[in-house]
Amino acid sequence: MTRDTNLTRRRFTALTATAALSTALAGCSGSGGDAANAAEADGGDATTAESTAESTTESGETTGADSGSGGSAPQFDGWFDNVDNYDGVADETGSSTVTVTVGAEANGGAFGYGPAAVRVSPGTTVVWEWNGKGGSHDVAAADGGFESELAGSSGHTFEHTFEETGTYRYACTPHETLGMKGAVVVE
Repeated sequence: MTRDTNLTRRRFTALTATAALSTALAGCSGSGGDAANAAEADGGDATTAESTAESTTESGETTGADSGSGGSAPQFDGWFDNVDNYDGVADETGSSTVTVTVGAEANGGAFGYGPAAVRVSPGTTVVWEWNGKGGSHDVAAADGGFESELAGSSGHTFEHTFEETGTYRYACTPHETLGMKGAVVVE
C-alpha cells in the first residue's frame, strides 16, 4: 500500500480542523497549569485568575489596583457598568460635609448623581441636593440603610451621616435602570 503524500487544499483544511478541534478539547479537559504553560510557550502572560483575584472587605467592597491617592481603588462589582458619568471616586476625605447633585446630566438626560462616587471619612455628612432637572428622583441605599422621599423641586435636600467604614451603594428608584446610581466610600 502506498501512502498519499499529496497535500490538497481539502486535505489541508481537514487536517487543520482536526488539529484545532483536538487542541480545543485538550484545553477543556486540561488543568489550569496546562493553560498557563501554553500561554508561556506562546510568549503570552501565564497569569491565572487566582493570582489576579481581588480581595473583599466586610462591607462587600473589593479592592484592586492603586487609585493614585495613596490607597486601593474601590471596585464596585459592576454597580457602575451602565452609568455613563462614573469616572472614578472623588476624594473628599477630611471634609465634614459633602454635597452631591441629584439630577446631574448623565445617562441620556438629567439622570445622574454628581459626582457618581465619593470617598469620605467616617463622620462625614453627605447632602444630596436636587437641581430640579429630570423629573422626580430619590436616594435609596441598595441595602435599605437610608432613603429619601421622591422629590423633583430644585433646592430639595436629603442628608445622611456616615459613621462606619464601608461602601454604600445607592440609586434613584424610578431611574436605576437608566443608570442613576451612586456610591459613598467611607475610609
